[in-house]
Parts: sequence; C-alpha cells; structure tokens
Amino acid sequence: MERLQKFLARAGVASRRQAEKMILAGRVRVNGAVVTELGTKVEPEQDRVEVDGNPVTLSEALYYYILNKPVGYVTTVKDRYAEKTVMDLVRDIPVRLYPVGRLDRDSKGLLLLTNDGEVAMALTHPRHQVEKTYRVTVQGVPTGETLGRLREGVLLEDGPTAPALVEIVGRKNGQTILEMTIREGRKRQIRRMVASVGHPVVELQRIRMGPLALDGLPEGAYRPLLPAEVAALRSLVANPCG
Repeated sequence: MERLQKFLARAGVASRRQAEKMILAGRVRVNGAVVTELGTKVEPEQDRVEVDGNPVTLSEALYYYILNKPVGYVTTVKDRYAEKTVMDLVRDIPVRLYPVGRLDRDSKGLLLLTNDGEVAMALTHPRHQVEKTYRVTVQGVPTGETLGRLREGVLLEDGPTAPALVEIVGRKNGQTILEMTIREGRKRQIRRMVASVGHPVVELQRIRMGPLALDGLPEGAYRPLLPAEVAALRSLVANPCG
C-alpha cells in the first residue's frame, strides 16, 4: 500500500505536490469513488485509480530530458491563454512528460521534463534546498554594497530571502551580467530580488539546477539525460538535503 499522491507522482501524472491539489479538488477517483483525503492509501496492482475520468497506471519506464527553453514559452503542459507552451518544443517525444520547476515566459534556459514524480518533488520541494544558478543581465552597475545586500538576502513583499551567491561575470553597454545561485523557488524571485536593489532584469537565463547544467545545449533544443545525470537526480530522492 502507498499514499495516493505518491502513486500519482510515480505514475507520471504530476509532482506529488500537484497530485495533492488534484486530490483536494475532487479530481481523483479510487475504485469509482471520489477521494479527497490526502492520507488515502492504494494498492497499485489492485485498485483502479482515475484522474479526471482517465485511468492511471504506472509507467514501465521513466524518462528525463533537458530543454533549453527560449523566451516566449510558458512552462506548463496546457494553458488555454498561452500561444506557446514548452510542450510544443517536445512534441516528437512519444511519452507523457511534464516540466519541473518554474521558468516564466520572459525567461530562458534549463528546464527538466520528466515523468518521474519523485525526482520532480526532490527538485522543487523547499526542504530539499536544491541550488539553481541563473545568468542575469541587469540594468546599471551594482556596487559592492548592493551585491552584499543580495548575498545576505533582501526583503520582498512575501518576506526576506535566504542568502544568495552572487558574482559579476561581465559588463556591456551600461549593463552588468551576474551569476546568482539560490536555494529557494519563489515566483519570479530573481527578478524581484535585483529590482528591489535598483537593477531591473534585462535578460534572465537558468544555467544550472541541482546536478544538471545547460552546457552549450542550443536554444530550443533538448536532449535525454546521461545515465550519470539520472543517477545524480535519483540520489536527491534518497538524500533530500544532500
């Protein structure tokens, strides 16, 4: 027996956190009955589980891909208000995948797509504290004092941020290129952090997430993960704060 939300995550329906929301919304049935209790347990080989009327079965294989997301694409599986989603870029992959972690329409860079719900949770749940590194072009030239404020953490409308790693890696035309590493995942966090110290974002690219790196993958292209990369991701599941 295992918890229903864990079963849904293992089946590749969604991350465990998203699966919990589906259950609470009454979208999940077990043996024909709607289930809204998060503590519900199922027997995968015996119970019939459905989401929105569609049967759920465990995937025989798990798949992992890195995508270099371009600007202009929404990071979601479906969005009736968006002209383009990241799934448009991977239409020829013959398995159901979903994107892991936020990367807004105006940002680009590394995005993981997988049907492994446990890995998705390991990368996104706050308790795992997975590092994410961004290359950020900002307006103006931050002073040492300003960089110090970002490194110590700044106060945003939803509370103070944790300390960040921040380094200047270049300058051009009155703009500064920073590399910033954070362990949080708040909505548009990097943009809000640098704007709060007077240096709005011009361009934002995620270049690393946990053990994964973009490493020259062309914009709009994707590739399957190497076995060593998959092993590193699975180690996050076994060692959440490692």
